[in-house]
Amino acid sequence: MTELYAPARTTVILAILFAGAFVMGCAEMLVVGMIDLIAVDLVVSLSAAGALVTANALGLAIGGPLLTFALTRFDRRAVLLGAIGAFILGNLVPVLTADYTLFVIARVVIGGVQGLFIAAAMVTATTIVPPQRAGRAMALIIGGFAMSSAVGMPLGTLLGQAIGWRGSFAGVVAVGLVVLVIAFVVLPPVPASGEHRALGQARYAFSPRVLAVLGVSLLTFAAMLSAITYLIPFLDQVTGTTGAVATAYLLIYGVATAIGSFAGGRFADANAALTLIVGAVGVGLSLTVLVMFGANPIVAGAAVFGVGLFGMGTGASIQHRVVSLAGPGAPLASSLPASAVNAGIALGAFAGGVALDSAGVTAAVVTGIALAVLATGAAWATSAVRPATAVPAADRVQVAD
Repeated sequence: MTELYAPARTTVILAILFAGAFVMGCAEMLVVGMIDLIAVDLVVSLSAAGALVTANALGLAIGGPLLTFALTRFDRRAVLLGAIGAFILGNLVPVLTADYTLFVIARVVIGGVQGLFIAAAMVTATTIVPPQRAGRAMALIIGGFAMSSAVGMPLGTLLGQAIGWRGSFAGVVAVGLVVLVIAFVVLPPVPASGEHRALGQARYAFSPRVLAVLGVSLLTFAAMLSAITYLIPFLDQVTGTTGAVATAYLLIYGVATAIGSFAGGRFADANAALTLIVGAVGVGLSLTVLVMFGANPIVAGAAVFGVGLFGMGTGASIQHRVVSLAGPGAPLASSLPASAVNAGIALGAFAGGVALDSAGVTAAVVTGIALAVLATGAAWATSAVRPATAVPAADRVQVAD
């Protein structure tokens, strides 16, 4: 049931959910901007430092849904506060210790509670607004993660270069504490629904047609992160750019992802299946330009922008296609795109790291091109997939389009 509040309080609640998404997104991507600093300080290889990205993504992709299912009977307010608190504790690990293994474990935990936060924040946001504004409320939370790439990651990287990479994580902890205090004051109670139908929805949410489309998202983001995870070393070795100038490329990437995530909704409404094809092709072409002309700083910047724009431009289309294809399983299936994206991030960071160790940093980008080709093929192959024509009456649920 929707519980409406005064507009001013609703705005404050949505703002703190946005802030939570923003700070969690910053922590997730900080490793990308400071991968070289982390590798040197922890005395590990670049690919080992890249495994920190993989750990966070796997935690979100696997741990997020598991935690959400396990805590489904708890009030969403308690879940959100617990998730923020666990997030803060997890990010204290790199601040207080120099143990690489412990850092990897902490990143898995951080990813899991991040996924839990996303699910609980979506429920809370759609509970406090009228049904006709539910989509915009969810988009605001997604926008928090998009803005973390556009603003938070470059600023955190600059801070890390100035005072050390641990200082950036200390900043995340400090902001997280502020968010936790405000959240404790303003978040309303949101009791769990009396309906526990996840198991019944599972056969629709995990149907072959839905999994096939989720595979498109996995491959597209794997292609992106195979290159972007190791962008700083690429810029150093190929483009000849380091320090604050290299950080500007992260800003370019972040702005592109923000534009793509917000603008992608319009294309999803027009033709989601086609948008997935165009997005995969765009990522592949952008990475090809980066490999061929990456020595030119301007062209490299344009290629990085293209990767972020085309890749994140597919986000709304994946969500649209998955919810449409899942039918009665749409409520459960709507949580799966985030898992697919983060599984792709994990795969991309791992595959790029293996390629880097074998043949150098350019090989990581070439690996991304190969994954983009696979994503294009998968997007084309699934473009004709349609929802089941008939659904048993007992399984029908109302799904907002």
